[in-house]
Amino acid sequence: MAGALEGLKILDFSTLVPGPYATMCLADMGADVLRIKSGSRPDVVDFLPPFLPGTELSAVSAQLSRNKKLMTLNLKDSRAIKVIHQLLSEYDIIIEQFRPGVMAKLNLDYESLKKVNPRLIYCSLTGYGQTGPMRDRAGHDINYIAMSGVASYSGKKASGPPLMGVQIADIASGSNNAIIGILSAVIYRERTGKGQHIDVSMTDGMVAFNSFMQGAAYLVDGKDIGMEENLVNGGSLYDYYETLDGRYLSFGGVEPQFYKAFCQTIGKPDLAAEGVAPKDGAKIKEEIREIIKTKSLNEWMTLFNAADACVEPVLTLSEVLEGPLVKERSMVVEVPGPNGRKVKQIANPIKFSESSPEYRHTGISISDANTEEVMKSHGYSQEKIEEFSNTGLFS
Repeated sequence: MAGALEGLKILDFSTLVPGPYATMCLADMGADVLRIKSGSRPDVVDFLPPFLPGTELSAVSAQLSRNKKLMTLNLKDSRAIKVIHQLLSEYDIIIEQFRPGVMAKLNLDYESLKKVNPRLIYCSLTGYGQTGPMRDRAGHDINYIAMSGVASYSGKKASGPPLMGVQIADIASGSNNAIIGILSAVIYRERTGKGQHIDVSMTDGMVAFNSFMQGAAYLVDGKDIGMEENLVNGGSLYDYYETLDGRYLSFGGVEPQFYKAFCQTIGKPDLAAEGVAPKDGAKIKEEIREIIKTKSLNEWMTLFNAADACVEPVLTLSEVLEGPLVKERSMVVEVPGPNGRKVKQIANPIKFSESSPEYRHTGISISDANTEEVMKSHGYSQEKIEEFSNTGLFS
């Protein structure tokens, strides 16, 4: 059965995580993605261990480049422009992740390429956007979270903003907004015949995450909020609690019925009267912390599994990926990889009733790039391809 996005053809000029994750998701859903990569400057994720057994392909690269074709091309070589122009006759969506102005210097920016294909959809994904005072500034996930204001009210007063183990800004606001933007532009193009440029800033996306509660409230009352001062950032009993064995459980029962069930389960029904945000919250939270430390995580979960209290364990990665929820939801899949071996990977999270994601192959290494195949499909002879290879076009 054809994927939901069959027929979309995307040129991917991105690196690291945000763009590659976005195009991985699009490729899972049926889009034909051709990743353009330097043959001499590998992506940083190419060096991250572990590597697939018997190969030089990192597990991260194999995941992020799943279902994509790979072509090496030296974009600084003037001949690359002609190749890209030819590809645009077929691939009419581009995603790129360079700093603003880089693609223009290469004559591969939207204004240049839309002259070749007016229906072109061109997504630029950056940390701070194509305009504004920080457009040229370097950054990474932690910087975008910091600049968004989110870090200022997350974490604990005693320890400060928390470090997250995943790239929230890169993926949640970068990759996902790129996907939303591209698919929205495709719908617009179907209606009007017009392509367009999409400017996705990861910091903009993080700023937008303030819409719920904190940002909306500030724009009305003008009051900054600090750590541990509202319902979901530690200012209530909604929190993580350490157990006897050094594990943690999460409590999210902000509604009265869930908080009441929580209090009853820990043997303190009297605490339910004031709700999850009591006046003397710090004192009550400390009391709850001491109670939770009297039993192991398994002992508490035996009790809470019989209660409807919004309490769940903080699981390790092995417990998640080997556990019943992931297995039931098919969130780990086996994907054909190098040397005919199957490789376990995280699945696409979206479930379709009619057009399920497909996992055709893992990402591939530079040495297995599809460059020759792509060039031949656009009319280049073997002799010409060898000439280009010998003179640095694919390096």
